[in-house]
Amino acid sequence: MAIPKTDPRGVPIHNDVRSEVQALFDALARALTAGDGAAVAAMYEVPALIIADDGVIAVESAAQVAQFFGGAKAQYNAQGIVDTRADLIDLERIGDRIAVATVRWPHLDEKGTQVTAESSDYTLRRDDAGQFRIRGVLMRGLSPRPARS
Repeated sequence: MAIPKTDPRGVPIHNDVRSEVQALFDALARALTAGDGAAVAAMYEVPALIIADDGVIAVESAAQVAQFFGGAKAQYNAQGIVDTRADLIDLERIGDRIAVATVRWPHLDEKGTQVTAESSDYTLRRDDAGQFRIRGVLMRGLSPRPARS
């Protein structure tokens, strides 16, 4: 029997939590590539905070999330990026309602070839209905472009 990964605080990450978090990010990937800002907004709980190298965004409404991510598809498509997937790299549980997930997002072209990738850390918090929602994002930025063979 495999031992569940344990974070530095000793709280086991059970497979049901990992699969629940993976399902959230899989749904986020589908919504992002479809340009469905409303679906993305449903995965956030506001207020939320997005921190990137070039600035900080205080997210105060679901409408703000929907507007921001509704235009992401066109921006990615202009760069030749048409798909992605959520590679859950790490998951740390902080208490009963909070988890921090590191996710790598490969940027894929129409042939499924990775063009670039980016990664972010997400602070998730269970809402009052028991569902994980995104409350904070620390954007780690783009990974180097993979070597072409």
